[in-house]
Amino acid sequence: MELTLTAKARRPGARRPPRHLADLPLAQRRDAVTELGQPPFRANQLSRHFFGRYTDQPDEMTDLPRDSRDALAQALLPPLLTAERELACDDGTTRKSLWRTFDGALVESVLMRYPDRVTMCVSSQAGCGMACPFCATGQAGLTRNLSTAEIVAQVVAGARLLAGGQVPGGPGRVSNVVFMGMGEPLANYASVVAAVRRMTDPVPDGMGISQRSVTVSTVGLVPAINRLAAEGLSVRLAVSLHAPDDELRDTLVPVNRRWQVGEVLGAAWDYAAATGRRVSVEYALIKDINDQAWRADMLGSLLAGHLVHVNLIPLNPTPGSKWTASRPADEREFVRRLEAHGVPVTVRDTRGREIDGACGQLAASARP
Repeated sequence: MELTLTAKARRPGARRPPRHLADLPLAQRRDAVTELGQPPFRANQLSRHFFGRYTDQPDEMTDLPRDSRDALAQALLPPLLTAERELACDDGTTRKSLWRTFDGALVESVLMRYPDRVTMCVSSQAGCGMACPFCATGQAGLTRNLSTAEIVAQVVAGARLLAGGQVPGGPGRVSNVVFMGMGEPLANYASVVAAVRRMTDPVPDGMGISQRSVTVSTVGLVPAINRLAAEGLSVRLAVSLHAPDDELRDTLVPVNRRWQVGEVLGAAWDYAAATGRRVSVEYALIKDINDQAWRADMLGSLLAGHLVHVNLIPLNPTPGSKWTASRPADEREFVRRLEAHGVPVTVRDTRGREIDGACGQLAASARP
């Protein structure tokens, strides 16, 4: 299933994004620089500019020879994402960016600044092939996988805004990354894992973000979860469960027909055992669909005693959807029932709802 999802992600004959230094480990960047007739240490310099100073502009790279800057940048720092539109709310501390890729695909990322951290929500695919009916991205279908560099470039763009003091609160840095934007991250496995390494390797190899501050979300691609557990990473796994019973989850998360609730949670517990990291279970509360008290008890029974935390997400509105968020009383009862089972639970902040930047709302529309 994993291979099938990846194979369908690129249209026959479609061009690949241009090669970028973020696609390559540092050793391969040195080889690429040598092929251009430059000494290998130029790769370190270029990497420090991109990953440490968040620039890809040759005229800002004053430690490089003037006559080689343009050629190096053209070969290893090609433009990947063009800003189409930016929307902000929460007094400018939540910013959603719409990006156009080299081939016209549209993707979105969201920067969220809190008093104690800055989180970037990034996309791993243009669109999504999982077809979850309550999610705007899933309803749009899958265009293609993003390259490693296209994923990393979203974080670098946010880091550039913060470093330049363009987000209220003064200069800052990206501290957390969540793969909860457009797409199913584990259906684009190789690019996502490489992107995690670029984000978390120290400068100049990467951006130097802590692996423990990175969350990779999945609807439950069991073979890929098992593969991720063997990578030696310490990123957090988030499982988008949304229903504790297979009958309902088959509808809400269609991939459940391949890997059912028991298999998905089994893989999640194996991941927790391998990494020592608490698994996050994401659960969108949908009025009269999955918010019944008995389902809360069923979920609590499945999760009790495991290294887990539940994120309840009040369903965010999407155009044309017949579903809406749970009643406040039902939400409170759901929380109470989970806590009665000894399961840690929080209700997620619905940041970005006003700009269609909240969970499940990313649709990457070019409409004004």
